[in-house]
Amino acid sequence: MILACDVGNTNIVLGLFLGTKLVHDWRLATVRERTADEYGVLMSQLFHGAGMEKTQVEAVVVSSVVPPLSQPMERTFIRYFGVKPLVIEPGVKTGLGIRVDNPHEVGADRIVNAVAGFELYGGPLVIVDFGTATTFCAISKKGEYLGGAIAPGIAISTEALFMRASKLPRVDLSRPPSVIGKNTVHSMQAGILYGFVGQVDGVVGRMKKELGNAKVIATGSPAELIAGETAAIDRVDPFLTLQGLRIIYERNRDRKPCS
Repeated sequence: MILACDVGNTNIVLGLFLGTKLVHDWRLATVRERTADEYGVLMSQLFHGAGMEKTQVEAVVVSSVVPPLSQPMERTFIRYFGVKPLVIEPGVKTGLGIRVDNPHEVGADRIVNAVAGFELYGGPLVIVDFGTATTFCAISKKGEYLGGAIAPGIAISTEALFMRASKLPRVDLSRPPSVIGKNTVHSMQAGILYGFVGQVDGVVGRMKKELGNAKVIATGSPAELIAGETAAIDRVDPFLTLQGLRIIYERNRDRKPCS
């Protein structure tokens, strides 16, 4: 089995693959202060709860956009799984041409999403990832990563509104009864939800003018909710990043991780 690990700024998402099938997935909070042992214990408990044995894991592949956690996460897999992970970094074969000013600036998660998106859906393609940041990535018909746009994520924006406006409460992201809110909570939900729907419509629309008739794939926790309110998104794939990690591992199967 292959264990894929996506270390993001808000969550660490784990996916266990048997061949191409995702058989289990888990989500942990990203806590930069946690040690390799703490993450190891948490992952051991997740495996135990799912009735799985860690010895079933033959390979691990990791992408991380949180540098302080890169080494602790690597130690976790070596110590608790007995496997040195393949880390998505320069030198790893992705099969993706990167056509930007500085390829080293592109986050590993965006590369992984692009690999999965093109492999599964073809191109041209726009990938919208609703995470800590909302990212829009453009992939050409030939499978080249062309760049994209980065905006503050929904959770960041919502928290900023609560923190900076003393009379406004924290609210859950959900569809209000109407875009014209009749109370503070519904007004905030309408502004947040339909504001981000408008952002998706605007950015995707402009990208499609440059790319042509591109497919639009969305991923991330709020993707289903946003996709239900816009015609700009063609498909939601909640496990796009995990699939990308699996695909990249397969392309590097014969590559031995550096000691």
